[in-house]
Amino acid sequence: MEIDPSRNMKPSSGEFGTLTSAFGGELRNVTDARLAADGYLRALARTTPPSAAEHWDDILLVVTELAANTIQYAPGPFELQIRPTVGGVHVMFHDSSTTPPAPRRFRPSQGGGGIGWHLVHALCDQVSVIVRPDGKDIHVFLPW
Repeated sequence: MEIDPSRNMKPSSGEFGTLTSAFGGELRNVTDARLAADGYLRALARTTPPSAAEHWDDILLVVTELAANTIQYAPGPFELQIRPTVGGVHVMFHDSSTTPPAPRRFRPSQGGGGIGWHLVHALCDQVSVIVRPDGKDIHVFLPW
């Protein structure tokens, strides 16, 4: 079942579907991805509230960081998927770059940057990257 977060849909019989959203890879898509995730979490919270308020914010922060990194380092279209798991949420980003993300040093003298990938690892229970011929998938699992 695919959930459109802009519609006030309530999942049926305890089964909650996967949000799948495609984006063109423009800067405004960082906000679009965050809004799509927020709408999905609102729908999810109606049937399964988060176990702690900060889990919602952590998921939105990770989606924002991954979308921003995708725009900066893997220009082009990307896809966001979110689905519930037992006690958590699985977020997946697919982009067109076959280069896996790598941690960078924080360099405030050069305008900042370099903390996003570290932040993703700090907030997520599990992070994995799968490189495919057409790009890569970044899978993260967060508590809910």
